[in-house]
Amino acid sequence: GPCWPLCRMHINVTLALASLHRPGKLLWVLVALGWIFIPVYISAGVVTMPEYLAKRFGGRRIRIYMSILSLILYIFTKISTDIFSGALFIQVSLGWDLYLSTGTLLLVTAVYTVAGGLAAVIYTDALQTLVMVGGAFALMFIAFSKVGWYEGLVEHYMSAVPSVTVANTTCHLPRSDAFRLFRDPVSGDLPWPGLVFGLTVLATWVWCTDQVIVQRSLSAKSLSHAKGGSVLGGYLKLLPMFFIVMPGMISRALFPDEVGCVDPAVCQSVCGASVGCSNIAYPKLVVELMPVGLRGLMLAVMLAALMSSLTSIFNSSSTLFTLDLYHRARPKASEKELMIVGRVFILVLVCVSLLWIPIIQTANSGQLFDYIQSVTSFLAPPITAVFLMAIFWPRANEQGAFWGLMTGLVVGLIRMVLEFSYVTPSCGQPDHRPAILADVHYLYFALILLALTCLIIVAVSLATAPISEENLYRLTWWSRYSQEPRIDLTGSRMTSDPVNSDSSPDSNCLQRAVLWLCGLNGLSSGFVSPVIENSELNSLQEEPLWRRVCNVNALLLLAVNVFLWGYLA
Repeated sequence: GPCWPLCRMHINVTLALASLHRPGKLLWVLVALGWIFIPVYISAGVVTMPEYLAKRFGGRRIRIYMSILSLILYIFTKISTDIFSGALFIQVSLGWDLYLSTGTLLLVTAVYTVAGGLAAVIYTDALQTLVMVGGAFALMFIAFSKVGWYEGLVEHYMSAVPSVTVANTTCHLPRSDAFRLFRDPVSGDLPWPGLVFGLTVLATWVWCTDQVIVQRSLSAKSLSHAKGGSVLGGYLKLLPMFFIVMPGMISRALFPDEVGCVDPAVCQSVCGASVGCSNIAYPKLVVELMPVGLRGLMLAVMLAALMSSLTSIFNSSSTLFTLDLYHRARPKASEKELMIVGRVFILVLVCVSLLWIPIIQTANSGQLFDYIQSVTSFLAPPITAVFLMAIFWPRANEQGAFWGLMTGLVVGLIRMVLEFSYVTPSCGQPDHRPAILADVHYLYFALILLALTCLIIVAVSLATAPISEENLYRLTWWSRYSQEPRIDLTGSRMTSDPVNSDSSPDSNCLQRAVLWLCGLNGLSSGFVSPVIENSELNSLQEEPLWRRVCNVNALLLLAVNVFLWGYLA
């Protein structure tokens, strides 16, 4: 149904990047998407998040800021980690060098993108989802049977010690709180206040304000369908607990010398990263435990999902750069010029991402989950703050939002530069990092950054002129049902300058080949930006039956979430 794209997106992200999720942690954010954010976006009549901010605040500089920050996040949290994850699977399964694996992955992705096109992505995604869920379930069953189910997992995990250890240290021992969600607020690797509140800030950015996710909800047939997609996506977020987290712990229990290595020399020989090899836990389990045919199918599908993700990100980032940034700088650029610039920009993104991979290997003790969450903690909280203030505080204006974003970006980048300037010490090494890095967890920093951004927004907004009420009808939570005519702020309309079409024939075979590679064969007479149009999703009205069904399921989902939190606390 219409809610399936959101659910399929969730499965691909969850299962392709193994071990990046913690058990059923923030299901309430998905409920907030369907019940709070989507109704406001629908009443505002927008299809993109920059469009909402432009209508809400007016002006162009916030949209440009969002475009640049989105590209930064694409590089550091999406493209580089997707490439690294795919290369890691190839390295573990075939024994190749990490960079040879990376080159192979990028080459196949390029062919997949150019030759297959969008249709190949759409038709293969559904099959990938079914195979990944089925394969993950089979792997979970096989893995649990190897260790004697849950009781055996607890026993084997707590005694999984590598044969080579570092003298006078305890870092080779499994954490005593490994089977608990609520960990010490000071010494815990994921302190419980950060887990509950800090990750909520990050999850709100991902699930409620990120264009990739919200776009799928806005493509639903009705508000009830969008809510249904959020609820079903929430139920699916229960799966990583059993499909990924526990199999990852089983991998540590079965292969302590590889997955749980602590000696830098041993870790370097196992996975090429001296700080640890926990990233290979899931692919190691796939390679070692699954039958030959199913193993190959599982690896192929997971790599295909990663390539599909890379293709989508490449296309999104290329469009973002060419239309929002390059075309504004060169409004008379031809269609051919824009397409070539877009392809060249993708190459630049790939090169920067490749150069960043060594940082990923050594950052956050070599744990990919912590790396992604830490970078997001440095850059995403200001965006979350602006959307929250835009929806819930009508007094917020463009000046407050812009300076809040800029202040948050500067502070976040300072922390990010410091984070990657000081390498996390390996087992047995002294920690010489500044106190702001060693003592302030990145999830606590996310909360601090959110509060700072909100304070700047409030202070600047109160010191400057407010936005008139007639400009805010149906743009906030409090006015979503308003029937008053809204006067759009100047500069809020998402228009783009016409693009000059260059349709001159190309007689040279080499030129035609290059143009085909750049996607320029069969050019139309004008460049049209892809826009989602859904005339059916323009009302907050719901059928009473389906509204009750969605509400009951949302309450049930929240009850299950609370139970899991209490049981695993």
